Amino acid sequence: MKKENDYNRLTNPHDKLFREVWSDLENVQSFLEAHLPDEMLRHMKPETLEICKDSFIEKELQDYFSDMLYKVTLSGTTGYLYVLFEHKSYEDKYLHLQLLEYMTKIWRLHLKQQRGQREEKTPLPIVLPLVIYHGKRAWPEHRTRFSSLIAGPVEAFSSFIPDFSFKLYDLPRLSDEEIKGSIMVRVMQLLFKHHADHDFMERLPDILVLMQKLMSQDTGLQCLETVLRYLFGTIDDASTETIKTVIASALSKKEGDYVMTLAEKIQKQGEIRGEIIGKIQLLQQIMNLPITPKNELKKQTNEELQILFQEIEKQWLQVKSE
Repeated sequence: MKKENDYNRLTNPHDKLFREVWSDLENVQSFLEAHLPDEMLRHMKPETLEICKDSFIEKELQDYFSDMLYKVTLSGTTGYLYVLFEHKSYEDKYLHLQLLEYMTKIWRLHLKQQRGQREEKTPLPIVLPLVIYHGKRAWPEHRTRFSSLIAGPVEAFSSFIPDFSFKLYDLPRLSDEEIKGSIMVRVMQLLFKHHADHDFMERLPDILVLMQKLMSQDTGLQCLETVLRYLFGTIDDASTETIKTVIASALSKKEGDYVMTLAEKIQKQGEIRGEIIGKIQLLQQIMNLPITPKNELKKQTNEELQILFQEIEKQWLQVKSE
């Protein structure tokens, strides 16, 4: 898997929180043990989970979806767990087709990795697709099978129609008490479920109080920073002081003070990004190149911005030397 810089991969706060939580295999195990039926867990060894690919999401869909792929042992054979998170709060009726395309890519990736290792034909592994959905409307219960997309006499032609279902975690349908897993898994799901609620700031202390046990651990501040970056990225009408007050009431004054430190850090990072974006647009203007809109540049990672700036700067230096 391609190694990522913690928060530099995408600017989407939902994606960042999802990846941070689901990159911790203990969190993934806790989610599976809390939500998968016993008949599946009997065949699965959650302790064998291994992150094995960064993403299958096409660039144009990265504002809408995030995903993670894991290899896992299923009754002594290799299987895959594919988790797709929809973070734009809308119902995509062709999600099944998207999943089928990704599952096909997973099978082809598996065959490519097995090439030359075995003489006999390699059987395809099981791929379990999980979808975490947090749209405003509950997902229709009758629309989890691929065949629900097909029109016509489906039953008569069923032998010729690919069909599968996906395991759906429909956050709008779940009560807060039904949301289970490790602390960070629960906090993540509750934030996703309620972030658009009109009373989100009133609900926030009850969500954050779950993190009290984490604060005594070595990773406590890292987990808090993950959540704070999400809050700063999704709450437009709350000041840093307001978030500090909420954190202090749910956790402690120490964690509340940390909010101010992190806010200053994020502001400084934003200023550095702004300077690079400004330099890119200035060089493009000087060289009579098409000027990339600021909102497009903001979607780039810090690394991508640096590479783009270096490429344009190199062109400029070549022009000057001629």
